[in-house]
Amino acid sequence: MVLLCSAVFVCAPARADKLTPTPEALAVADQIYSGDFEGGRAAALRLQEQQPQHPIGYLLEAEALWWKLWCTSAEFKYGMTYPRHRAKLAADRHYFELAARVSSLAEEKIAQHDSAEMEFYAGMGNALASRLYGLRGEGRNTARTGVRAREHLLRAIAINAELADSDFGLGLYNYYIDTLSAAARVLRFFMGIPGGSKKEGIRQLEHAIEEGVLVPPEARFYLAINLHNYDQQYERALDVIGPLVEKYPSNALFQLARGDLFAKLGRKEQARECYRAAGAAAIDDPDCRRHVQELVRAALAAVSAD
Repeated sequence: MVLLCSAVFVCAPARADKLTPTPEALAVADQIYSGDFEGGRAAALRLQEQQPQHPIGYLLEAEALWWKLWCTSAEFKYGMTYPRHRAKLAADRHYFELAARVSSLAEEKIAQHDSAEMEFYAGMGNALASRLYGLRGEGRNTARTGVRAREHLLRAIAINAELADSDFGLGLYNYYIDTLSAAARVLRFFMGIPGGSKKEGIRQLEHAIEEGVLVPPEARFYLAINLHNYDQQYERALDVIGPLVEKYPSNALFQLARGDLFAKLGRKEQARECYRAAGAAAIDDPDCRRHVQELVRAALAAVSAD
C-alpha cells in the first residue's frame, strides 16, 4: 500500500478505492459548502501556494466561484430558486482558466503515470467548464466539455471501479442527457454525443453521496435540485436535501432550496423558516448578499400569496 505524503495528501496508508484529500483540503470544501465563498476561495489560494502542481487547490477555487455565480444568477420562478441563464461576462475568463488548469495539471500527471485519481480531476476540470457554458447557453461548448469530462471519469472508473467520487460527474451527465427535449435528442444523435439514463444517473449520484470523499455535499444538492426541477418528486428531494441543510445551516442557497420544497408540499411555515434563515445568513460577498435578499422576498411573497 502506497504512502501519500504532501500538503494535499495525508501521510498515512491510503485506501486504493478512495480519494485522499487532507483534512485541510476537506476543510476548505466545508468552508465553501457552509456558504463562506470568499473565505473558501482564500483558503483554496493557500492550497495552490502549497501545492502549485496539484489540481485540488484550483478545483476548490473554481468551486467557490461557481457558488457565487449560482447565488448571483439564480431567480425565483415557478416556485423554485434556480439559475436558468446568465449572459457572458468578462469575469468568466478566470473561472475557465481555473477549469483548464485543473484538467491540464491532471493530464500532465496522467502522462507520467495514469491513475484513477488524476482521471477524476481531469474529468472534473472539464465538468467545471461545462456547467458555466451551460449556464451561458453555449450548447456546443457544454456538450464538448461534458463529453470530455465523461471520458476521463469513465477511465477513472475503469482503473478503480470503487472511486465513488467519479460517479458524481457521471451521474449528472447521465441524468441531464436523459432529460433533453426531443429536438435536443436529435441534435445529440447527429453530434455523436453518447446517451445516458436518468435511472442510472440517480443511482450514481446516490453512490457518490454515500461513498464519495470530496463530492457528497454537492452530489446531494444536485440530486435534490434535479428531483425537484425535472421529476417533481418533492418529498424525495426533501429527504435528500435535509441532511445537507442540517450540516450546513448557514448556506443560504441550501436553505432556499429546502424552503422551495416545503412550499411545494404545502408546508408553509417550514418554508418560511427556511427562507428567513436564508435571509439571516452572513454572506461576505455584497452582490450575493443583495441577491439572496431579493430571492427571499420573492419566495416569502409567493408563500403568502398561495
